[in-house]
Amino acid sequence: MEGKELLRMVPLFSDLNEEELGLLAQASSSAHFCKDQVILMEEEEGSTLFVIERGKVKVSVQDRQGREFVLAVLGQGDFFGEMSLLDGKPRSATVVALEDTTALTLRRGDFLSLIHRNPWVAVRLLEEMAWRIRVADSKMKSLALLDVTGRIVYSLLQMAEDGVRTPDGVLLPSRVTRQLLADMSGTSRETVSRTLGRLRDEGYICISGRRIVILKEKQLWEDFLLF
Repeated sequence: MEGKELLRMVPLFSDLNEEELGLLAQASSSAHFCKDQVILMEEEEGSTLFVIERGKVKVSVQDRQGREFVLAVLGQGDFFGEMSLLDGKPRSATVVALEDTTALTLRRGDFLSLIHRNPWVAVRLLEEMAWRIRVADSKMKSLALLDVTGRIVYSLLQMAEDGVRTPDGVLLPSRVTRQLLADMSGTSRETVSRTLGRLRDEGYICISGRRIVILKEKQLWEDFLLF
């Protein structure tokens, strides 16, 4: 996909005219990252915006004990790195490629020039950042209020949004590993394995090899997440 076409897919840039899209595409560069490669490191200096052309990345932070908490999984058309782009301060999270990933990169000066010409881009960016804060707030509440089973179920249902709906249920993406679920839920891989086994035995999910199928999506919400 050409840079201009990719940028048009991003809500942040969707109302730019052809000339502006062309200028933005010319100012951007393409970067490739291998699976498991660290793209950004928390507290690292940086002032570049990334727009995912293809692939998936996870955005995470670490607590003082070194435990990882996954804040989001992003895919094609999503962007990251916007906070340091705006304020020039160190990165607020670590971003790692979950699979081979290609992204367009945009430097701070070029992006600020775009905002000066199109102030509504800043409004769009604020809307997106507000939405991400809401998502992070929801995740923090789940970590604080739910027991470990509830947190794992919450993470499964989050991943179901990117899954494939079949007559039997929702097939989760192949990248959904037990380690990823552990990082998203703030628990250990062993606890995730035990919990998945129990959910399987109780008929909520089906496990085939390394793939997970959610059989009773609505019932998971009702039994574990609604108070």
